[in-house]
Amino acid sequence: MRTATTIEAGAGNWAETVAFVCEAEKLGLDICWVAEAWGSDAPSPLGYLAARTQTMLLGSGVIQVGTRSPVTIAQTAMTLAHVSGGRFLLGLGVSGPQILEGLHGIPFARPLARMRETVQVVRSVFAGEKVAFSGSQYRIPWPGGEGRPMRVSLPPGSVPIYLATLSPKMLELTGEIADGWLGTSFVPEGAAAYFAHLDAGLAQAGRTRADLDICQGAEVGIVDEADLPGVLASRRKELAFSLGGMGSATSNFYHDAYSRQGWAQVAARVRERWQAGDRDGAAGLVTDEMVLATTLIGTEDMVRARLRTWRDTGVDTVRLYPAGDTLAARLDNLGRAIDLVRGLDRPGVADDHRSRRGMSTPTADTDVAG
Repeated sequence: MRTATTIEAGAGNWAETVAFVCEAEKLGLDICWVAEAWGSDAPSPLGYLAARTQTMLLGSGVIQVGTRSPVTIAQTAMTLAHVSGGRFLLGLGVSGPQILEGLHGIPFARPLARMRETVQVVRSVFAGEKVAFSGSQYRIPWPGGEGRPMRVSLPPGSVPIYLATLSPKMLELTGEIADGWLGTSFVPEGAAAYFAHLDAGLAQAGRTRADLDICQGAEVGIVDEADLPGVLASRRKELAFSLGGMGSATSNFYHDAYSRQGWAQVAARVRERWQAGDRDGAAGLVTDEMVLATTLIGTEDMVRARLRTWRDTGVDTVRLYPAGDTLAARLDNLGRAIDLVRGLDRPGVADDHRSRRGMSTPTADTDVAG
């Protein structure tokens, strides 16, 4: 498996975030995705990180379709591919009604068509074609206007496209048209809830699972056995928020994903409690089993076994969200997890990320001047 992580530019100290990314590259991390939700955008920090890294792939995880025109998305992707020396991956997602309608004032209706048409236009731009498109969501050039089909002046190029999807129809679309899948709320034992739809889309396009990079993510925290109960307790409220607080009262893709993987009843009760304002009661309904199933938290042996299960289930790239209250702690968790992933195919190889790093742990005031 390849290894990845996700950062958000607006979350905390930017200098520390850059130090984390640069040290993660030295640890051998393969990909850094940059998130975009209702805080920072993704492209701006990606351009900065392209200048501070040399080998790591950089991806938008994700640009929200609908907030930009498809041609703008394509121009952004081609620009980032150019300034990074071909290291950019374009991750796209449809977001949800709370962000699209509540923040951007854009109707959320027909997200499937919006995603499909966006990818079609983006690939047309990548190919250096004059953009002429007529769909249900986008019409280029605008009909009846003075514009004529144009091509962007950037040299043509191919950028891998990853889709962040959860619903059955979106998963089918991912299998049909994407180069990779950015998934979440993943339980290997319930992977069929996702893979059945991905495989249906792949078959429709005459492709196989080998044509799609399965990229799944989870928090990773390697702890002593004595500390495990306390760590699990602290994660229950976070999971309760995903089940009850994300999206709206009627549209919560995380809740739906957990429901499809065997937790429909408890997910419904958690959402009911959360939306009634009983946050502690909602968290109390989340079980240790749910936390362990959807994270990479545990002792080193537990995390190693869980990573092996993820790999054997079909995950190609694991996104690691390292736990820790300090930069040093997060890097320690990340380095240990990277070693565990690399050791899956090397039985008997000792894990020693500290000696392999051969560097001191950076502090929050590490120089990040570009």
